[in-house]
Amino acid sequence: MSDQPAHFVTTHWSQVVSAGGSDSTQARASLDQLCRSYWYPLYAFARRAGQKPEDAEDLTQEFFARLLEKKYLADADREKGRFRSFLISAFKHFLAKEWRKEQALKRGGDKIFVPIDTADAETRYGVEPVDESTPERIFERRWAITVLDHTLAALRGEYEDSGKGAIFNHLKGVITAGHTDLSYAEVAKHLKLTEGAVKVAAHRLRQRYRETLRRQIADTVGSESEVDAELRNLLAALRG
Repeated sequence: MSDQPAHFVTTHWSQVVSAGGSDSTQARASLDQLCRSYWYPLYAFARRAGQKPEDAEDLTQEFFARLLEKKYLADADREKGRFRSFLISAFKHFLAKEWRKEQALKRGGDKIFVPIDTADAETRYGVEPVDESTPERIFERRWAITVLDHTLAALRGEYEDSGKGAIFNHLKGVITAGHTDLSYAEVAKHLKLTEGAVKVAAHRLRQRYRETLRRQIADTVGSESEVDAELRNLLAALRG
């Protein structure tokens, strides 16, 4: 992609790592957004590790509170530059060494919380494949699905903002299912376009999806060189 070098100047995780323990407003906002986006894979990890729903919620909330307070960021540069790797490593350390189960989570005060919809979390956790036996595997798969969900949402927003929401809605099946519910000829009638124009639109949608996915991945790694490797990890997690 031609805009990759510029993009990596402002990549979210790169901002956070480069800022370290400073009070950079931009880095803090980036970290906050990453935490809000990727809390569920950690919640699922805690649940698969044997935690009750309420304990998994408290553990995840407390972990992010400490992360947002920058208590863990000093170790970020020792990771491979990927937010995914840093997040699970720090969470495991938190569970093993720093959490005291007898200490109740005190809500309110000056604590920082990442919104967690517990009811939604348990609904999502209830449909996790039973053959994903390890917390690590469920974390990796949930991370991958979260990235894909964010990619689709970002692309939908892009199309809606440019007045092409109807095109996205009719053709999104080429991304999510590999085909549309209607034939290109039928889609053309609905959109009042030629069938050739619909085929071109479908091709462009697939291309924009690939580009948007790369940008989503780019926001969670430390350098451009890591994007392709992280994409391979994402695909492996979905297959596994």
